[in-house]
Parts: sequence; structure tokens; C-alpha cells
Amino acid sequence: MATSTGRKTQPAVDRQRRVQKKVDRDDARRKGAKAASKAAKGGREKAMQAGAREYPVPPFPKQHQAKPGKEAALDPRPMYDAPHYVGSRKLEGKVALITGGDSGIGRAVAILFAREGADVAIAYLGAEETDAKETERAVEAEGRRCLRIKGDVSQPDHCRQIVERVVDEFGRLDVLVNNAAFQYHALDIEDLSPEHFDTTIRTNLYGYFHMAREAVRHMKPGSAIVNTGSVTGIDGSKHLLDYSMTKGGIHAFTRALAAQLVPRGIRVNAVAPGPVWTPLNPSEKPAEAVAEFGAQVPMKRPAQPEEIAPAYVFLASPHCSSYITGEILPIVGGY
Repeated sequence: MATSTGRKTQPAVDRQRRVQKKVDRDDARRKGAKAASKAAKGGREKAMQAGAREYPVPPFPKQHQAKPGKEAALDPRPMYDAPHYVGSRKLEGKVALITGGDSGIGRAVAILFAREGADVAIAYLGAEETDAKETERAVEAEGRRCLRIKGDVSQPDHCRQIVERVVDEFGRLDVLVNNAAFQYHALDIEDLSPEHFDTTIRTNLYGYFHMAREAVRHMKPGSAIVNTGSVTGIDGSKHLLDYSMTKGGIHAFTRALAAQLVPRGIRVNAVAPGPVWTPLNPSEKPAEAVAEFGAQVPMKRPAQPEEIAPAYVFLASPHCSSYITGEILPIVGGY
């Protein structure tokens, strides 16, 4: 049987309603202010700028490129040189191999590795020659050597040859950055052809496996592997079924390989970026989608490659992350 204390509960009800009214008034005021601010900015919330310099925000020019995409043709050009980043010999005397090192995240990582004292080899597809030469120029401007190697990481023989070239040229291999990737959308699973699926799997999974398998033969204790994962491997992406699958696989591969290589003193970690302004996206998305790329994250803009690259320095350097292995570091513009 229910009983009632009548008037004894009314103060609690009144208190809750007073709180409700106040919050409702605050909500209405903020909603009005937000709408006015958005209207003043052309119907768009302001993007977050928290770096040493200001970065481009959507909308971008509508554009679409043929695969594999060229950084030289992007508008605006990706910001990769990190002029405010000061090196401190975190990779002094090391040799690093970066797949997909001709452009995007790979280029920015190559430059910061060189600024930290490493000689760098970059592996890339032949269609990206102009971009690769620009990366070579930027690395050499840091006073380090750069070796350009054409190769297809989906082919095991190419992976072996790439690693052998690096060791022949530099005499050692200390850091492998698995970064090369293939990404292309498919709106429905029925549209995802076997060739499309196979290309993604072979580039993003086979490539990482074969490069790591060849690299560890030459690595000594203190060496490191850094894989490029993705927020899609954490959250999934309904239009990138195959790509999401591979990036989730890369995260699992990172953790499994890290555990296997602990006895050999080789650390394995991954960076999982959100949207980054690189040739991968204008060569994957329709032009209209490129114009709004990155606007959906809390910061309301994509990252620039130079904002992602320091994470690779951190995970590659034994001075910074000697007690870190098997970790996935998301850099996604806020959750």
C-alpha cells in the first residue's frame, strides 16, 4: 500500500522546478547567442585554433584527384614543415623508413625525424615522384640524408627490396613507420567489389605485415615500429567498410606484435588520426564532401600533417617512450 507524506515532498518538487526553470532560461539564452554568432560567421561555428599558427578551416575549394593523389595539387596546400617545432636530438644517429613518406602525414613525419637527427628513407608509388622529391628536399634542408625508393607495399618482394635498400644505404634500420594506405568509399556493401576490397586489404594489412616482417630482421633493441591506424578503426565508418576493417586490424596487429617483440626490445605502437588534410582524401571523396572535410569533429576542421607528426616522434624516440608499447594514440580533433 502506498503512503504519502503530502506537503513534506513539495519543497523537493519546488526545488527541482526552480532548477529546471533556471537551466531552461540559460539554455534559451545560449541558444540565441550561439545562433547569432553562427549567423555572423556565415552560418558556421568557429573552428578551434590551439596551435602555434592558424590552420585552414572548411569550406575548402571543391576538388577531386585521381589516385594516389598529389600533394602539389591540393588547395590549400597541406602544412607540413612545422616551423615552430624545435628539434632536440631525440632520434640522433637513427635511420627511419617511412612508407607513404612522399606526402601527407608521411612527409611531415620525415621532416620532424630529420630535425631530430635521423636519416630518412621514404617508400612511395612512382606516380608520386614530384611529391617525393619535395620531401627529399625538405629532409635534406634539415641536414640529413634522404633515400627515395619506389615500391608497392602490397607486394612482398617490394617490401623486402625496400628494406634491403635502406640497410645497404645506411647500414642499419631503427624505426619503421607503416603509413602507406589505400582508401576509397563505397556507399553500399553491394557496391564494394572484390577488386576494391582486395586492394584495400593488400595495401593496408598485407603491406604493414610484410614491411614489419622484413624490418625486424635488421632491428636491434631500442628500435621502434609506428603504425598509422585511424579513428575509423575505433568508431567505424559506414561508407568505408573495408578501410575501417583494415584500420581496426592494424590496431590489433600493433598490440599483438608489440607483445611478441618485447623480448627483442622492439616497441610497436600506433597513431590513430581523425581527419587530416592530405592527398588521401581529395583522391577518395567527391568534390562536395572534400569542401566540408573535417567540419564534423568538435574542432570543426581537419588536422594539418604537422599537427600529427610530433606523435610519431614521441613514439619512435627511446628518450620519450621507452616504457610504451602496444598502445593506440588517437588524435581526432576531440570526441
